[in-house]
Amino acid sequence: MEVSGAQMILGLVIGVFLLIVLVLKTKIHAFLALLISASVTGIIGGMPAPDVVTAITQGFGNTLSTIGIVIGLGVMMGRILEVSGAAERMAYAFIKWLGKKKEEWAMALAGYIVSIPIFVDSAFVILMPLIKALSTKTGKSVVGLGVALGVGLAATHHAVPPTPGPLGVAGIFNVDVGLMLLWGLIFAGPIIVVGVYYAKWIGKRIYQLPTEDGLDYHRPDMPSTLDEYYELQESKNLPSLARSVAPIVIPIMLIFANTTVGALGLEGTAVEYIQFFGSPVIAVAIGLIFAIYGLFGKIKQAEAIERMEEGIKTAGIILLVTGAGGALGEVLRVSGSGDYIAEQIAATALPPVLLPFFIATIVRLIQGSGTVSMITAASISAPILVGMDVNMVLAAQAATLGAMIFSYFNDSLFWVVNRMMGIKNVKEQMLVWSVPTTLAWGTALVMLIVANIFVG
Repeated sequence: MEVSGAQMILGLVIGVFLLIVLVLKTKIHAFLALLISASVTGIIGGMPAPDVVTAITQGFGNTLSTIGIVIGLGVMMGRILEVSGAAERMAYAFIKWLGKKKEEWAMALAGYIVSIPIFVDSAFVILMPLIKALSTKTGKSVVGLGVALGVGLAATHHAVPPTPGPLGVAGIFNVDVGLMLLWGLIFAGPIIVVGVYYAKWIGKRIYQLPTEDGLDYHRPDMPSTLDEYYELQESKNLPSLARSVAPIVIPIMLIFANTTVGALGLEGTAVEYIQFFGSPVIAVAIGLIFAIYGLFGKIKQAEAIERMEEGIKTAGIILLVTGAGGALGEVLRVSGSGDYIAEQIAATALPPVLLPFFIATIVRLIQGSGTVSMITAASISAPILVGMDVNMVLAAQAATLGAMIFSYFNDSLFWVVNRMMGIKNVKEQMLVWSVPTTLAWGTALVMLIVANIFVG
C-alpha cells in the first residue's frame, strides 16, 4: 500500500506531540513515552503493526550496541573521580596556576575539564566550596565566579563524550566518538569565553559575598578564606594532579589516536592495535582501570564496587532513554518518513545541520531535560539527514548544543546553581542562569553555521 508524504508527516507530528504531552502532563517516564511515540508515529505513518515492533527493537538494540558499554564505564569512572576528590584537585590546580585576577577563567576551565566525566549537577556542588573561598578572599561576587564555573561545566556536559548525552547522540547518528569528542572540545571553547565575560558582568550587577547566616546554603564546615581552603585541600590528602587527570586524558588520547589512523587510512599490525586500544569501549575501560587503582587504591574492595555501582544506577535510565530514542529513529527510517522530510528540506534554503539544533531547542524549552532534548532531536533528525549532503558529526553536535537554550524552572541545574549561591529573586535567577545558557546557545548556533560553511 502506497503511503502518502502527508500521512508520514502526520504520524511524526502526532507522535512528537504525544511524546511531549506524556512527559509534561502524565506520570509516564520519558523512556516509555519515547516507545509510545515511536509506536504511534509508525502506525499512523502507514507502517504495518508488526514492522513497527521490529523497528523499535532493532533501533533500541543497534543504538545501545554502539555506546551502551561506554556509557556504563564512563559513569563508573565519573563516580570515582567525584568521590576520590580528583575533581577538587583539578579545580584547585587551575586556581594555583592562573593566579590572581583570573579566577573566573580558572573556574570556567575547571568546569570544562571536570564535567567531561562527572555529572554537571554533582560537579557544581563539589566545587562550590572553592567558589565561596575565592569570593571571600578576592572580594569578587560569588555569583560571577559561580556562573563562570556553571558555564564551563555545562559546555562540555552538552558537547563532549563520554558524558552520556552527547555519547548517546553519537550512537544515534552513528558517528565516530573521537570526532564527536574533538568537535565538542572545540565548540565548548568559545562558549566558555562568552560565559566568562558574562560572568564578570553579572558579578558586578549582582554583587554578593558569602555570609555566615546560612542563607547561601553552604555546608557549615566550609573554609571562610582562600588560605583556609588551601589548607583544607592539603589536609584532605587529595590525589595528585597526575592521578586525577589520567582517567580522563588517557582515553581521550587513545580515542584520538584511533580516529587519526582511521582518517589517514593507515594499515598494518601496529595500526590494528591502535584501533583496538583506541576504540571507545576499550579506551574508557582502560581509563576506568586507572581511576580504580590510581584513585581508589586504598579503598576496600566492597566499598570501591559499591561506589561504582552508584554510578551504574545513574546510567540505567540514560541507557533506556537513549535506546528508546534509537527506536524512534529506526521507525522514522523504516517508514520512509525520514527520506520524505529530507526531500522537503533539500528544497529549502535551511542548512540541514540546523534541523537537529532547532528540534533540540524546541523540545528543551517545552520539557526542560537536556538529555531528553538531545536524544529526541537526534532520533528525529538522524534518519532525515543520513542521505543528505551534511557533516553528520556537526549534525550530532547540533543536537547536543541546541539543548543549551534558556535553562529555567523545569531544569534541575537551574535550581542547583541558584540555590547554592543563595539567589531567590526570580528575575535574578533568570539573569544568573537562564541568560548565560541562552548566550551559550547563541554562540553555539554561530559556530555551527561557520563550521558548516567550511567542513559541512
